[in-house]
Amino acid sequence: MDRSTIVHDNLLARVASGDLPQGKPPSGPLSAEAAVTLWQAACLTRALDRQSRVMQRAGQGFYTIGSSGHEGMGAVALALRPTDMAFLHYRDAAFQIARASQVPGQNPTWDMLLSFASSAEDPISGGRHKVLGSKALNIPPQTSTIASHLPKAVGAAYAIGAARRYRPEHAELPDDAIVMCSFGDASANHSTAQGAFNAAGWTAWQSIPLPLLFVCEDNGIGISTKTPKGWIEANFSSRPGLRYFKADGLDFYDAFKVAQEAADFVRRRKKPAVLHIRTIRLYGHAGADVPTTYLPREEVEAEEAQDPLLHMVRLMDQAGVMTPAQALEIYTETNARVARVADEVVTRPRLKTATEVMASIIPPARPNRPTNGPTPEARAAAFGSDLKAMDEPQIMSRLMNWALTDLMLEHPEIVMMGEDVGRKGGVYGVTQKLTQRFGSGRMIDTLLDEQTILGLAIGMAQNGFIPLPEIQFLAYLHNAEDQIRGEAATLPFFSNGQYTNPMVLRIAGLGYQKGFGGHFHNDNSVAVLRDIPGVILAVPSNGADAAMMLRECVRLARDEGRVVVFLEPIALYPMRDLHAEKDGAWMRHYPDPSRRIGFGDVGVSGDGIDLAIVSFGNGIYLSNQANKDISSHGISTRIIDARWLSPLPKAALTAAVQGCKRILIVDETRHSGGVAEALMAHFHETTSAKLARVTAEDSFIATGPAYAATMPSAESITKAALELCR
Repeated sequence: MDRSTIVHDNLLARVASGDLPQGKPPSGPLSAEAAVTLWQAACLTRALDRQSRVMQRAGQGFYTIGSSGHEGMGAVALALRPTDMAFLHYRDAAFQIARASQVPGQNPTWDMLLSFASSAEDPISGGRHKVLGSKALNIPPQTSTIASHLPKAVGAAYAIGAARRYRPEHAELPDDAIVMCSFGDASANHSTAQGAFNAAGWTAWQSIPLPLLFVCEDNGIGISTKTPKGWIEANFSSRPGLRYFKADGLDFYDAFKVAQEAADFVRRRKKPAVLHIRTIRLYGHAGADVPTTYLPREEVEAEEAQDPLLHMVRLMDQAGVMTPAQALEIYTETNARVARVADEVVTRPRLKTATEVMASIIPPARPNRPTNGPTPEARAAAFGSDLKAMDEPQIMSRLMNWALTDLMLEHPEIVMMGEDVGRKGGVYGVTQKLTQRFGSGRMIDTLLDEQTILGLAIGMAQNGFIPLPEIQFLAYLHNAEDQIRGEAATLPFFSNGQYTNPMVLRIAGLGYQKGFGGHFHNDNSVAVLRDIPGVILAVPSNGADAAMMLRECVRLARDEGRVVVFLEPIALYPMRDLHAEKDGAWMRHYPDPSRRIGFGDVGVSGDGIDLAIVSFGNGIYLSNQANKDISSHGISTRIIDARWLSPLPKAALTAAVQGCKRILIVDETRHSGGVAEALMAHFHETTSAKLARVTAEDSFIATGPAYAATMPSAESITKAALELCR
């Protein structure tokens, strides 16, 4: 027999006979009215879990990871305010149901059943995934990824304090709010979680406000792997910077009392805390999981005998709130009501087409207050002597620094964060002087953890800021890429566009850096970024383009809610010369602050018809070097800078090569999985031109004299062009 049926039958029999588990008497500030609310939430949680299995067997439900055994989380919800943002563990239906009782007009039964059924009318995801979440309840949706939501909870909590210094136009959290983030005992061991705990403690150690309540729901097991007894308490009870609280989730009076104490500490002290709450897991991990296949039956039955609902009945009876018979009546009626509603829910429409599924990948545009840009006086005060230097051509890194300065003057909601971005001004000087110009509150020197950097950005974006996080080198992104893939990019998708986390992620990368770092500082693979739906990837090739594209990237984030990656070619930061020493041909003047390069606009140099060279980043620089030799052979060329690598600006690229007989693609990323593959496919489908490509080898990058040996060169481009035009 299914364990959910066994637990249900046992509850009916034991409540009817008065066979209730032993425990401490009720104690604490929980009112009788609140106790009834929590019992109703617990009954609904249990009924929904059972109904999800019924729906799955009928082919009408698609998710069976349940919350049974974690009903004590409802008490945590009532200890908080509905204005406190909550990032929930996937077993927290009771929390969401209890919070719904705090906000008028909610119907959690209908809403959650729509989610089980993957109905297009599901109010949070629109039928794209069964997620806990609600815009009205201040619960951003979370999937069942392991602990990946913890770094952004740190960011959201940090944003509350930051918003007290400057409140962004789209800020959502009150100044006295706290952030709550829950997770399981197994997830607490994940490196992502450990990084978040460390970042929270590191921040609090410096007396920086961080009103964050971590809640560890300890049911003692992760799928089939047990958590060692005492491990969670030992791990958290003396962690620097984090106050530890412990509660019994099987005793909802105790859970409410301790959760209230923890929330009060976090709210008053503006410091993070951990609430360690005991729970049990009923029914196994999910519908298909049979716990007796890896646990002794006696152990499973002993756990079921401690059913939190049985403890709730005992406690309410002892407190004079309601009799066991009254509790059983509510339980039975709730199960019947859920079954009736489910019969209606399964008739509601579901997503059918790719267009419907993809509709929320790109978030809706949002209106912003108009801005006229910084005043001349503000620019003069910020730039100082740099204003005079703008009359002369400059290298890319300096033009980017000026563009960032103008953007931060115009948009006070912009914040930057990363390793060494503040006082040092970045490894390559791109952010020099910005701390002096805007202060450490907007130029945040983070600890050395890429997951924390991106989580900080995601969380701050959810409170109205426009973050510009920096990852110091492209190879470092792989330590934290799931924060973009699994969190930032999916938020509008799983919230049906109701939640967004706009940002411009700056990454220094690509190859050709002479004599420094090898692979870890010269990574030339962008495949991990190009296959994330909804993420925009931009790569400039010169300083003027970098400034104008950066402005457009900020506009895309601010006005359209987009997640944008701005990949900055390290080797081009200091580049001055093109053909000869001191020719200064690769330096540019600073473009007027009003000028932008629009999303999808490509660059075209020349109007030749014999050969079109299509490239980006360092490839544009090398192609311009090669073009001198190519032209000497009587070949008329044009060089096309793709600029935007994801999504590819296909229409603009097709127009740019119009009339050309041959197309040579120069791609500094790897031969396998590189950008050239997509460009070759596109031009094959849309033109009749003869095609060829020059790419990097499928290799890591070496240090020393062979630093560029595996990548395209001016010589290899020239050779390929002459062969193509032979």
